[in-house]
Amino acid sequence: MFKKVLHPLLHLFIPHQCAGCGSDIMSRQQVLCMHCINRLPVTSFCGHANNPVEKIFWGRMPVTSAASYLYFSKDSVLQHIIHELKYKGNKELGSFIGRKMGEALLHAQQFNDVNALIPLPLFAARERKRGYNQSTLLCRGMAEVLNLPVLTQVIYRHTPSETQTNKNRIDRWLNMQGKFVLQQPDAISGKHILLVDDVITTGATLEACGQELLTAPNTRLSIMTMAYTVK
Repeated sequence: MFKKVLHPLLHLFIPHQCAGCGSDIMSRQQVLCMHCINRLPVTSFCGHANNPVEKIFWGRMPVTSAASYLYFSKDSVLQHIIHELKYKGNKELGSFIGRKMGEALLHAQQFNDVNALIPLPLFAARERKRGYNQSTLLCRGMAEVLNLPVLTQVIYRHTPSETQTNKNRIDRWLNMQGKFVLQQPDAISGKHILLVDDVITTGATLEACGQELLTAPNTRLSIMTMAYTVK
């Protein structure tokens, strides 16, 4: 009886809103309403080789497999979700999307021998300011489904980079060179690792990080992102 009275009162004074559309017609256990969940622009990349994400890295870096869970476009529900994840401290949203990404990978043949998940690292000062790394949140959600370890100490970003906004592909690549350092090569040597990030556009940041990871002996690299930017 107490809970039946308390929950409506909490909802009245502390509204629990959908991270996608702002609706409050949802339970406190949800981070997205069913309307927004049904509107998520899911790709079919996880089950298909030679998809657009894999093609980004052709001739640039040896990637075993690559995929994105969602399509990203400006002024979409996904843009609101990403803003909530990166700048509004909505950690539950990161775990939720991560679980969805894990479910998408669960039956994808080309990812079935992955040994560990590695979140794309943020520069330490930026992570301290934000309070978390959104890619780590995604990895932890994925790990719940895939039952894989999340390795957060293998590689780090030792210098900040300029914003990639308004840079072309070559300038983005130059901007990221030498930004990552592999500090635990033995932890990934001989393994198939999955590098995880939120959004892929030109792939310059993932390429710079991936190239450093591949300096570990006999390592295979795959890539998974939450979203792929529609051009």
